[in-house]
Amino acid sequence: MPPFDDRAGGEAAAIGVAVAQFAPTDDAGANLAEMTRLARLAVSRGASLVVFPEYSAFFRPDIDQDMVDAAEPLDGEFVRAIAALASELGVHIVAGVLEQTTDAARFSNALVALNPRGELVAVYRKQHLYDAFGQTESDRVVPGAIDEPQTFVVGGIRVGMQTCYDIRFPEVTRRLVDAGADLVLVPAEWVRGPLKEHHWRTLATARAIENTVYLAAADHAPPVGVGTSFVIDPMGVELATIGETTDVALAFITAERIAAVRRTNPALALRRYSVVPR
Repeated sequence: MPPFDDRAGGEAAAIGVAVAQFAPTDDAGANLAEMTRLARLAVSRGASLVVFPEYSAFFRPDIDQDMVDAAEPLDGEFVRAIAALASELGVHIVAGVLEQTTDAARFSNALVALNPRGELVAVYRKQHLYDAFGQTESDRVVPGAIDEPQTFVVGGIRVGMQTCYDIRFPEVTRRLVDAGADLVLVPAEWVRGPLKEHHWRTLATARAIENTVYLAAADHAPPVGVGTSFVIDPMGVELATIGETTDVALAFITAERIAAVRRTNPALALRRYSVVPR
């Protein structure tokens, strides 16, 4: 396995960021097999970081007791398998998992980040649950605590994470940027519906532009999700995207592009407000 550089400082080369889109089911073994296939494909195309959707480990559209029962601790079988895959391929992997809690009726909707050594380097638990558009995720999911953001570094670029509905709250992204993130990942299960794809694209693009950061969003493929996974640059330019299919989209990002955009649009330096959690 080639060495990797996860240092925060220094001049960064172009980094391959892949969003891997598929439709997770309630068959954890099948989900893992599909993730393995897509991760290998992403690495073959030059990815250093592969981003999978929310609920990659196990998913049922009605978010029922079966999902609670499928939840595992973060050192459980599924995360260990993803860690082994990251180590085998020499790549960073981010994926949505169901984390077991002390509540017998609810689980934590978590994202895990594994580095190329297979080490767990960051965890994010969804803070804003999807109690909207006729759904109540909070019936089965414990909201994440408002802790200091956990970030990690890929090739000199600091990475932050949020989940799906969180993107409707601009403070989440801004807080990640305040913690140093220049690339924001948004694993999602963005449910189909009237204007939902429009919201998905608009919100993600706005978060990238207003924070002058890269944003990589990985959604479920149809029929439940809208698909349309993408990587967006700090000026809101869509660098790579997937339509409705199961596939991988890859874009190369650089620290130089971020710096150039911020020289032109120093919005972060000019702002007069900060984010204070409630």
